[in-house]
Amino acid sequence: MAIEEKELLKEKRILKKVHSLLNDTISSLGVDVSHGEDDLLEFKKMMWENATSFDEGEMQQVMQSTSMETSKVLQKEQYYKRLRSIQKKPYFASIVFKDDEGDIYNIYMSLTYLKDKDSNNILYDWRSPICSLFYDYETGPCSYTAPGGTFSGELKRKRQYKIEDGKLVGVFDNSLNINDEVLQEVLAQESSDKMKNVVNTIQMEQNKVIRNLEDDNLIVQGIAGSGKTTVALHRIAFLLYRLPNLNSNQILIFSPNQIFTEYISDVLPSLGEYNTLQTTFADYLEHFITEYKGVESFTDFVSRYYSYNEVFPELVEYKQSDSIIDDLDAFLENYVENCSFTSSFKEGEKNLIDKNEINSMLHEKYEKFPLFERVDEIAEKLCSRNYKGKTSRIKTYLKLLYQNSNFEKDYQKIMKEFFLSEYCRMKLDEKFIDSFINVDVLHYEDALIFTYIKGMLEGFLYEASIRQVVIDEAQDYNRLQYIIICNIFKKAEFTILGDINQNINPYYHYDSLEELKDLFRGETRYLELLKTYRSSPEIIDYTNKILHLKHVNAIRKKTNKPVLIRKGVADLRKRLIEDIQTLHNRYQSTAVITKDNREAEALYELIHDDVDISLVDANTKSFHKDLVIIPAYVSKGLEFDSVIIYNDRNNSYKSNERNLLYVACTRCQHELYIYN
Repeated sequence: MAIEEKELLKEKRILKKVHSLLNDTISSLGVDVSHGEDDLLEFKKMMWENATSFDEGEMQQVMQSTSMETSKVLQKEQYYKRLRSIQKKPYFASIVFKDDEGDIYNIYMSLTYLKDKDSNNILYDWRSPICSLFYDYETGPCSYTAPGGTFSGELKRKRQYKIEDGKLVGVFDNSLNINDEVLQEVLAQESSDKMKNVVNTIQMEQNKVIRNLEDDNLIVQGIAGSGKTTVALHRIAFLLYRLPNLNSNQILIFSPNQIFTEYISDVLPSLGEYNTLQTTFADYLEHFITEYKGVESFTDFVSRYYSYNEVFPELVEYKQSDSIIDDLDAFLENYVENCSFTSSFKEGEKNLIDKNEINSMLHEKYEKFPLFERVDEIAEKLCSRNYKGKTSRIKTYLKLLYQNSNFEKDYQKIMKEFFLSEYCRMKLDEKFIDSFINVDVLHYEDALIFTYIKGMLEGFLYEASIRQVVIDEAQDYNRLQYIIICNIFKKAEFTILGDINQNINPYYHYDSLEELKDLFRGETRYLELLKTYRSSPEIIDYTNKILHLKHVNAIRKKTNKPVLIRKGVADLRKRLIEDIQTLHNRYQSTAVITKDNREAEALYELIHDDVDISLVDANTKSFHKDLVIIPAYVSKGLEFDSVIIYNDRNNSYKSNERNLLYVACTRCQHELYIYN
């Protein structure tokens, strides 16, 4: 609802004052930063020139002082950058809050804070406790929780601003509901190459995820277009603001592929934070598995199924199942129990190593360690006893220990033993087992098993520095992967986000992501995001029918553009090129989404001479979204203004591939065409 002229003039005066203060602060802070950098350089120069005159204690003091000064300069630099980023749009909303004592607070919300010369808050960071009122309440009774306790009162007003190049072009009083003018304006915008922050349109259900500090872990089930990834990134920004001593290098995001990593790379910087560490699960596997030249990506793993290139899908399904975890555990327990040192041996002329003693160490003294870590401990103990701890002899002892044992540190051999054992539910011959173990690049499903065996026998690569882990597209991870992840990040807290309807792993399925709750340490809460902000109601109605869904709530206004079905087209190439050009002229981004990579390549060869279009696959690291051909399983997490779903008549979606078709169709915001 637009405000009265008197109120508008008042808001323009406030904006002018804020601009003046902001510019003065930026100017002053810029000088401080410049002087701080110069002083720091001089300080470091002095330290190194006089380093030889410091004793050890003095040197430690100097190093600590340097670290503190560096930290102060970096903090000022980061705040300076934040203020520069809001110069053209200092704030986006305000609230008027009257507390129970009768005091009234007029709070202007921004991407960062701004104080006047008397240290009074002029702008409030959107993450501050009092700003939660804007997202969680409509006008009326309200409360918020801050470090000082819970504060209640009345929310008198909620207001949003449209500021462009420092000028106030729109002011709205609202309740931030589905009819909210600003929200609808944002939703009507065309998509860009990269994801943007949405601090001005965060909804109540999203805010509950973003600001949750009560639970150690969150599992979020969100329908397509509900903003799961956006919520996750805003949650990271919130945690960086609220949790003491948390920094970006202590947060890790598991992304579905490199394209997605690039797509989300602007969100945190736009919120004034550094990007976090990011990886894919396949990249982690490749880092841990040094016995192979490489590991197949998840996308290529999925592609084998949808391209019908998998020769033994029943075996892959078993390898992905929960039951194989029990089978591996039983096999490994039996394997370790039967490991022993088979004979005593001499090391040097005097040192007799008794097999009974070292077997006692193996199965009793060090039984809490993984098997091969026990052997390392035994070698260190023998060095300590016979050579006063000289580590140069450890390799000698390790060699002798393995020479006089009935086991060896060969994970390929151990993995083969499992598949030949009674614990494996699939009866396989040795030659076939060799065909998937003795390879250069390990299949994705085998890499999970290999990693689990290696981790259980020698210990996982424990990442103590990571305090927060975010897993996107959580439905595509099987239970074994979560067990591996929990063993790696033992002290981390988790935010897990996914949608069981968008599962593209054809071998594994969750009835609910709530099934994961028992895997994580500490308090774990399951939440749902049930509104979709991406697609038009017409597209939502169509995609609901694919999976027989009824619970999806579309927030966008109707476009009066029904989903267009192209069937039995006479000149397919001509019609397709015409549709691509029509949509490309109409919208900023258009994607032709194929069923698989092979089909994407064939279509690209068919039309790229007449259409300036890009081919995107799992190995693509950056691209422009304006016009692309992309396989459905690579398009996960992305969105486009318009989409053409294309598949060859001889490669139609089967009934058990509905989820993949659902993923493809739900990438679309405004206009959807379906071919074949």
